[in-house]
Amino acid sequence: MAFEERQDELEEEAVNAEETAEDTAEDTEKEENNDTAPEEENTQSEEEKLKAELADTKDKYLRLMAEYDNFRKRSAKERLDISASVKADTVADILPVMDNFERALGTETQDEAYKAGIEMIFKQFSDAMTKLGIEAIDPVGEVFDPNIANAVNQIEDPELGENVVAQVFQKGYRIGDKVIRYAMVVVANP
Repeated sequence: MAFEERQDELEEEAVNAEETAEDTAEDTEKEENNDTAPEEENTQSEEEKLKAELADTKDKYLRLMAEYDNFRKRSAKERLDISASVKADTVADILPVMDNFERALGTETQDEAYKAGIEMIFKQFSDAMTKLGIEAIDPVGEVFDPNIANAVNQIEDPELGENVVAQVFQKGYRIGDKVIRYAMVVVANP
């Protein structure tokens, strides 16, 4: 009997060992599944974090590009404004010389070479002003516009309409929309 008892014990131990092995396998499988699930969750959350970081970085990049583009446009506009302002200031200092050349052209002289020389200098001055974008304001015959001219006198003239510029005492000048010097005019029939 001892042999049979021993055989029964061995069979029981084998059955117990199989159950223990199955339990251990199940526990191991569960642990692996549990370990895999957090890894998958970590991978997914890490992927989401990276996507969010990428989106944030892309947004910052686009904002920076827009800011740089605005800076470039603003700088170009400021440069043009400064250039126009410097031109206007320089030309304002030279305008009295231009006025004197115009007066010299209007005077009578016997010396034709002298008169031709004055005309050439005046033409060169005028051409240089045109190159700089400076244009004369000479509103004779136009309706008076206080944005480009100052009325220094008024006359009654039935031949001219109401508020029409009859005469220009001093030409005005402008660069683009900016008036460098307002024209001094006589207005008819105010």
